[in-house]
Amino acid sequence: MRSVRLTILGGGGFRVPLVYRALLADRAEPRVTEVVLYDVDEPRLAAIGQVLRQLADGVPDAPRVRISAELTDALAGADVVFCAMRVGGLAGRAADERIALDAGLLGQETTGPGGIAYGLRTVPVAMRVAELIAELCPRAWVVNFTNPAGMVTEAMQRILGDRAIGVCDSPAGLCRRAARALSVEPTRVAFDYAGLNHLGWLRAVRAQGRDLLPELLADDVALAGFEEGRLFGADWIRAIGALPNEYLYYYYFTAEAITAMGAGETRGEFVARQQQAFYRAAAADPGRALALWDRTRAERDATYLAEARDSDRDQSDVDEGGYEAVALALLAALRHGAPTTLILNVRNGSTLPTLPADAVIEVSCTVDGSGARPLAVTPLSTHQLGLVAAVKAVERATIEAAVSGSAATAVTALALHPLVDSVGTARRLLTAYRAAIPELAAVLR
Repeated sequence: MRSVRLTILGGGGFRVPLVYRALLADRAEPRVTEVVLYDVDEPRLAAIGQVLRQLADGVPDAPRVRISAELTDALAGADVVFCAMRVGGLAGRAADERIALDAGLLGQETTGPGGIAYGLRTVPVAMRVAELIAELCPRAWVVNFTNPAGMVTEAMQRILGDRAIGVCDSPAGLCRRAARALSVEPTRVAFDYAGLNHLGWLRAVRAQGRDLLPELLADDVALAGFEEGRLFGADWIRAIGALPNEYLYYYYFTAEAITAMGAGETRGEFVARQQQAFYRAAAADPGRALALWDRTRAERDATYLAEARDSDRDQSDVDEGGYEAVALALLAALRHGAPTTLILNVRNGSTLPTLPADAVIEVSCTVDGSGARPLAVTPLSTHQLGLVAAVKAVERATIEAAVSGSAATAVTALALHPLVDSVGTARRLLTAYRAAIPELAAVLR
């Protein structure tokens, strides 16, 4: 049977073992038989390599793991490429968030000015990677996890077209939780979800031609029983008539989020401190790399989106898998050709008619061996459309600034964002980001 080679760019990333653990449990043919890890940070790569080897211990048919120090070698012959890069490292993420907070704005990795700073330095690298993929493994499917996922996927699609697909686990988690609150199996209902990455809404849950969502929105007890219901509150959810993606907390409760974030260590600072400790400990005691990783992961999972939550994260959300579960479901459909439905970041076409056809949106798709195609959705409400259009304009301006190197266009991207309060603030933000993040400064003239 034909083997499959999977290359992971950002192979030293902390979440890579989640992907490998899912591959160990995958029995469907053709299986992934080789995983190639590439990363610019060799000590991180070595530590994650140890974790993967320990995960594979005792599994006779575990996919072989190969570490490559050369990008061209890692890509040559790949059947699938998982793109999970972090340009600028965790120090860059910490700066993204802290500089925004110091300006009195939201400091978050992908939402608001931090996401623009992240995109400015990441898009040129992602596009260079796409060019190499087009040259070295043109038939490979590219599954993009790199944030900001919608923006980076859109940039890569300029070179790779529809073979580049973006994934995120937030919509799948929202749909799972809504189905559980309705006491229905997620596989037995159709979810009408649409928007952009980290900016979407679940507008209907259909079973046998009937929309079940209105009964959920009317039930205070059911809404209080899951994450988004508690985040946004029953009254606000009913006011907008939809279940928002958890990241919309940063738009609907901006002041509260800024206050919580500014109270102490940012998420980026926490993750940087936590992961530095893990990688140092794994290097000092490689035999315990897996145990150290498991302990660190549990702490990271428990504190996810802590600034918005007033209770512990549901363990079922962790147990059911995150982005790795979505990625493996996508990979299975692409490999085996059996159609499935997933919420993905794909080219718009005519799905949301007010957006450009080549804009990447996040929407329910049907996936099979020929790729992912967006399903028809009900039109966005005026409120949803306004927010989506504004943020898409920001994403496209950020891509243009990254491609052209224009600082003026980067200021435009920052100033257009709904969470940035003035053009003057945008200019000061860009000055601070250029001073703090060398990888961003190198992009702009």
